[in-house]
Amino acid sequence: MSKALGAMVKSADDELLERLLRVRGPLLERAKVALGDHATRGAAVMPAWQRYEGVVWTHLDPATLTPAQRSRLLIPSALYGVNAGNDEITDYRLTFKVALAPLGGLANYWRPHLTATLLATAGTFVSLLPREHESAIDVEALSEAGRFRRVRFTTADGQGAAGHDAKAVKGHVARSILRRGLGALPGWTWEGWTALPDGHDWTVMAPPPPRRPRK
Repeated sequence: MSKALGAMVKSADDELLERLLRVRGPLLERAKVALGDHATRGAAVMPAWQRYEGVVWTHLDPATLTPAQRSRLLIPSALYGVNAGNDEITDYRLTFKVALAPLGGLANYWRPHLTATLLATAGTFVSLLPREHESAIDVEALSEAGRFRRVRFTTADGQGAAGHDAKAVKGHVARSILRRGLGALPGWTWEGWTALPDGHDWTVMAPPPPRRPRK
């Protein structure tokens, strides 16, 4: 992986890297430096729970979880395969949609390794993942082993994804599950969002939109 990354950073122009890494400007320069440092094994590391950032992580608030709770947090990674919350990792920006010679598409590359790792790890896996990250896991194999549960986030009518607002909710749901397990979901509510059983899985549904006043 490190050799393939080094070759990509050296050979690809900025336009191609923008498309592959989905960043531009200062973030692109940061990504190039980070991946180059990783390829040469010169990058600084920090725990994954401190490295990752964004709306989900803000509401997950991992700093206030215990080390044991953070260790149960698993993050599929196009660079590492999978990180536990306490694993030390470098700064990077790489998605499963990227194809690296000679590895090919990273989702396909990681799928057998990541699935084998999960099957060899005790416990049931609760997925709050977007489709891109789930593509790197053989969900069917985990489901057949009785080891997989999915939490979906939908609009109030249940017809589609809940969009940007679901990121904050996802952080709160993940936090609840890390602290209390699946037993946290029955009766779970937050800001009008509600967790509902859906067979072996769960759906977290957005509140209905406010009614428009009649003219």
